Amino acid sequence: MGSKKTVKKGKKRNPNLRLVKNGETGREKKKRSGKKREPKPEKLRFGKTKRAGILLAVFLSLLFLLIGGGLYIINNYKVTTVYVDGSVHYTNEEIMDMVMGDGFGDNSLFLSLKYRDKGIEGVPFIEMMDVSIEAKDTIRITVYEKALAGYVRYLGRYIYFDKDGIVVETSEEETAGIPQVTGLTFDHVILHEPLPVDKPELFDEILNITQQLAKYSLSADRIYFDSAYQVTLYFGDAKVVLGDNVDIDEKIMVLQNILPSLLGKSGTLDMREYSEDTKSYSFEKD
Repeated sequence: MGSKKTVKKGKKRNPNLRLVKNGETGREKKKRSGKKREPKPEKLRFGKTKRAGILLAVFLSLLFLLIGGGLYIINNYKVTTVYVDGSVHYTNEEIMDMVMGDGFGDNSLFLSLKYRDKGIEGVPFIEMMDVSIEAKDTIRITVYEKALAGYVRYLGRYIYFDKDGIVVETSEEETAGIPQVTGLTFDHVILHEPLPVDKPELFDEILNITQQLAKYSLSADRIYFDSAYQVTLYFGDAKVVLGDNVDIDEKIMVLQNILPSLLGKSGTLDMREYSEDTKSYSFEKD
């Protein structure tokens, strides 16, 4: 019998298995697969000189914008009109110098930023100053002065006090429109503390007198209290004796009609015996 070749049955192969021939490269393999790699985009690169030129151009552009914006603000927000309200102790020019004295103080935009949500404090005789911008070229300064009832002279200075007798300011200068009060006795003065007088309730009377005078546009040079606290008002060389603190308001109301005839005269008008039926008062010349 003839010999038969015996063939061994091989293992079943993985259907995804590929045979790569010897010498075939990865590039050839990709070519064979039919797929092409997308070329990478080249990055845009500038030389150092060109980059420096671009940065310089950007810087100069920003600089020109800043300069142009600054010139526009300076030329278009320049203050030409100023309103000052409520100032008695200081002139309008002095108030303007306080508010606009710094650099760019004549620029409404700068002032609006500087005084936004805040006023000006720490100025003698002034409680607060507010600055409001009404237009690009117009501002308004509102002054709130401290409520001063009068002043006394002490050691060569003017001592100003409020309605409660609290010393609010001391100065070497006299303020127009605030009467001097004489006849009070005290031996010392401390800022922001009451004047140490024997009768503190006098300050209510002083405030009432100054308010009544202001109500009728009268300005007394001096309010004098004698040892019995009788009141005398001085208007130049004419003096008006009001007496004690009775019917003071009515006496001053009548005085507004009498006072014009007393101006420039030296003498005394006695109003201590005031009554509603009194039609006239005698004036005794000095």
